[in-house]
Amino acid sequence: MRLDVVTIFPEYLEPLNVSLVGKARARGQLDVHVHDLREWTYDRHNTVDDTPYGGGPGMVMKTEPWGEALDSALADGYEAGARGPVMVVPTPSGRPFTQELAVELSERPWLIFTPARYEGIDRRVMDEYATRMPVYEVSIGDYVLAGGEAAVLVVTEAVARLLPGVLGNAESHRDDSFAPGEMANLLEGPVYTKPPLWRGRDIPEVLLSGHHGKIARWRRDEAFRRTARNRPDLIERCEAAAFDKKDREILSILGWKPSEDGRFWRRPQAVEE
Repeated sequence: MRLDVVTIFPEYLEPLNVSLVGKARARGQLDVHVHDLREWTYDRHNTVDDTPYGGGPGMVMKTEPWGEALDSALADGYEAGARGPVMVVPTPSGRPFTQELAVELSERPWLIFTPARYEGIDRRVMDEYATRMPVYEVSIGDYVLAGGEAAVLVVTEAVARLLPGVLGNAESHRDDSFAPGEMANLLEGPVYTKPPLWRGRDIPEVLLSGHHGKIARWRRDEAFRRTARNRPDLIERCEAAAFDKKDREILSILGWKPSEDGRFWRRPQAVEE
């Protein structure tokens, strides 16, 4: 996979050289190119922004530097043999970035990131490049950052770990929270490792039992407990067909009941046991 990032803070992307992403780069699984947007400015101040039309606070990133930078990145990529680019625009007004979207992006051969600063990029840039490639406007959460570089790091790590050969255990990501499939609407439960006793705290006996069926059930029950506590909306949105008899039993214990449409809702003031 090829990644291009156009930014006014190339140094912000240094974490792409470490951990799983850095190892994937070293092995040639990720071909990362970071471009300094200011290289495509021609005034002595290297200006990349201007006041917004219509008035209002803040500044807007200009079309000319972005257009030239993106044209250059595309030309370099095509010359190197890359194909099938998509543009990823981190923005608080984009669609939520989810595990499902991470999987979708991991299947693309070439991602071009456009992290903005100030009040964002002149809309015409996205409209122009949407005629040349798919454009994904994505939000990593309901909050506002000073710029989109942090979002680039988040999306890149979420996508890169899904690429073949990046994780040491190819099956590791299948049990992730939000992983597509049966467990898609449950958070992952707690995990433990050696030693079995630490500061007077032991681990659940079931994990030492060697009984794989009981261990799997315990993990799923714990996933339900954590999801009910931290993200009850995920259970509310889940189709009832995803729950087996044991799932329904733990949901009942946690204070949930099936509604007429088959989905579950939590009884008011239900207390987890």
